[in-house]
Amino acid sequence: MRAVILAGGQGARLHPYATILPKPLMPVGNYPIAEIIVRQLRYYGIENITFAVGYLHHLIEAYFGDGSRWGVKIDYLYEERPLGTAGPLARLEKFDEPLLVLNGDILTDLNFADFYQAHLLSEKDITIASFTKRINIDLGVIKTNAATAVVDYIEKPQHSFQVSMGVHVFSPTIVHFIPEDRHFDFPDLVRALISAHRRVEVYSHEGLWLDIGNTEDYFNATDVLERHRFVLLPAPAPSMITDVPLSVDVSP
Repeated sequence: MRAVILAGGQGARLHPYATILPKPLMPVGNYPIAEIIVRQLRYYGIENITFAVGYLHHLIEAYFGDGSRWGVKIDYLYEERPLGTAGPLARLEKFDEPLLVLNGDILTDLNFADFYQAHLLSEKDITIASFTKRINIDLGVIKTNAATAVVDYIEKPQHSFQVSMGVHVFSPTIVHFIPEDRHFDFPDLVRALISAHRRVEVYSHEGLWLDIGNTEDYFNATDVLERHRFVLLPAPAPSMITDVPLSVDVSP
């Protein structure tokens, strides 16, 4: 089983912090975000990991190296220019089994092994891990008709949306839908597959998920890690080193 961690973005919504470190290396507690992900992947038996890198990629390489400190094999896929969330996959060497692809800036207790197995059983082209996001409107919401007459008044409603967790399993069949050397995002890929009547489905997760997309989420992430440490940092495999310092060697 192989995983690709998307780590090439510039983290614009986390500036100025992401001007010094790429977002996947930003610390949450004592660990970079991406290290938490690597440790989880290793725990669930995923030992071959590719980082799709671009912005400040030398820092990611300096920190993770070949992955041996975590009991995994890590290699790198380089973007000379931003290719979006799906574009880098066109540069992968041919893969003949489904691929776990995930963003490098999330915290979740999703069981990656169960998620992957569900995809295998479904025989779909893509399986998207989804989460129910609830948004509270702290105001009274007025509904009107075309004649401006009020037809309803709802005090502080809550809306629910099924959102992508930034974790997917891709079957080898999807690579033909991704253009080479062009910016191509995951929504573009999904729409292309739907237009071609291919099979895309969701895998609903009712547990923990946090997308570290802005400074508020980032500062919240440390608290989330402390409260859910045992599920976000499950007990490592015996061969796995557990205390790797948060430091990088940037010397030439």
